[in-house]
Amino acid sequence: MATHDAWALICRLFAGGTPVLRAMLSPREAVALSILGKAVKPTVMDQSFVLCPHCQQHRAQVWSDGRGGRMCRCPDCGPVTVEAADGAALVLDEDWLRQKMRLALGIESRDGIDDLGGGAWRLGDARRSPVLLARDLTRVLHEPALLERVRVAGGDIRVITPRPSTTRGAPFGAGVEWLALEERFAFYGGGITFIATPSPVAQAVADPATPVNGPFSADFRWATLPDVQATPIQFTKGQASVFKALWELKGVEVDGERVMQRTGQKSDKPIDLFKIKAKDKGNPLHAARLAAYGALVVTQRRAGLYAMPCAAARKEVVMT
Repeated sequence: MATHDAWALICRLFAGGTPVLRAMLSPREAVALSILGKAVKPTVMDQSFVLCPHCQQHRAQVWSDGRGGRMCRCPDCGPVTVEAADGAALVLDEDWLRQKMRLALGIESRDGIDDLGGGAWRLGDARRSPVLLARDLTRVLHEPALLERVRVAGGDIRVITPRPSTTRGAPFGAGVEWLALEERFAFYGGGITFIATPSPVAQAVADPATPVNGPFSADFRWATLPDVQATPIQFTKGQASVFKALWELKGVEVDGERVMQRTGQKSDKPIDLFKIKAKDKGNPLHAARLAAYGALVVTQRRAGLYAMPCAAARKEVVMT
């Protein structure tokens, strides 16, 4: 959790763009400071006002106590002695942040960082896509000229900002990808890492029941057949091997012996693996498996031929 808290603190400091009193850090943020290293650095804030050292609720004016020390008067606590540590503050090293962001995105070192003013920077080009880092998403939305300043022919723009509390979905149209700083990056090993979005195929395979081969999952252990059951149907390894063998035969009618040779199972006929045993009668899972077999496999019993029509026009997903 420390690395997560460290990244959350980095994002908060970047979004604010100003120093933060150490006294204002949460206990978890204070612990995270120990692993941030060069990402943050101490700084000096205006010492004419401080947060009350006792209640930490009110900012109070500081004056000399006439003995070389300092005092403040809190509305609730009254006169309070102010120590040097009470004004201690820290600030994000934004040069560190920008350089680490470039490394995370694989931006070539020969591309410089352009300060666009007002808390916005062009970090360079990542795979021909210009990258715009900004402190505030609202400013980019209200100032489209910023995008035009970084746009290149034939390349989409990546805009990176902290996530505002009111934004949902994709705030930009085609050609501009928004990356929420807190969600698409992380603090790792003293640097920053980019969290890429899984490809559509990877997202599909992440759910083992997702149809990949026709109605079947990638491993044929699941089938989505709304006419049989509202939810995906799970099969045994043996049953999945039957479906896989028939799928690979592309809808061609073949004899049962050939099908079973491809499965490596000892049964004589494909249906044998789907028959419901006496102890399993009334079990909806076994009934759904048998019903799925009946819906997917066409059998010519006299000739002993089996085929899966849906495999004739199959569309396979190529894994990369």
